[in-house]
Amino acid sequence: MVGPNGEQVGIVRIEDALRLAQEAELDLVEVAAQARPPVCKLMDYGKFKYESAQKARESRRNQQLTTIKEQKLRPKIDKHDYETKRGHVRRFLEGGNKVKVTIMFRGREQSRPELGFRLLQRLAEDVADLGVVEASPKQDGRNMTMVIGPTKKPAPRARPAAAEQPEQASEADADQA
Repeated sequence: MVGPNGEQVGIVRIEDALRLAQEAELDLVEVAAQARPPVCKLMDYGKFKYESAQKARESRRNQQLTTIKEQKLRPKIDKHDYETKRGHVRRFLEGGNKVKVTIMFRGREQSRPELGFRLLQRLAEDVADLGVVEASPKQDGRNMTMVIGPTKKPAPRARPAAAEQPEQASEADADQA
C-alpha cells in the first residue's frame, strides 16, 4: 500500500487499508492489480480525476490542428487562372494549413503527364518562401497530386501603418525641441 503523500506503507490487509482510508477521509484506489501483492494507494479520487481532466484539456489546447486544403488545377490552365490558384495556395499556407494540389487530366491530356509535373514544380517554386513540398508529385490514375506544407507557424498580424505614424511624428517633434 502507498500512503497519501507517496510514502510506502507496506503490505497491509484489505480490512486495515479500508479502515485507514475511512479515517483519513480518502479513497483506496487499486493502482497495479497485476502486481503480487496488488498495489493500492490512498488518494482523493475525485481530485485525481479532476486534475487529470485539466491536464488533458491543457494538452488539447496546446495541440495545433493541421487541416489539408485542396486546390485543383488542369494542365492547360491560363496564366491569370494559375495566378489566382497560386494566390489561394499562398493564403492557405500563410494560415498554417497544408495544401494538396491536384491536377486533373482528361482525354488526350493523360498521355502528357510531364505537363502536370512541370506545372506542379512551377507552383512549388512560386510558393517556396511559404511552403515546402512534403509529398512529391505522383500520378494516381487521371490525377496527379502533390502536398505542400507550411514552413513555419503563421506569423502574428502586423500593426497597421496608421498606428506607427503618430509615433514617428512625436519623435520628430522631440528632435525639434
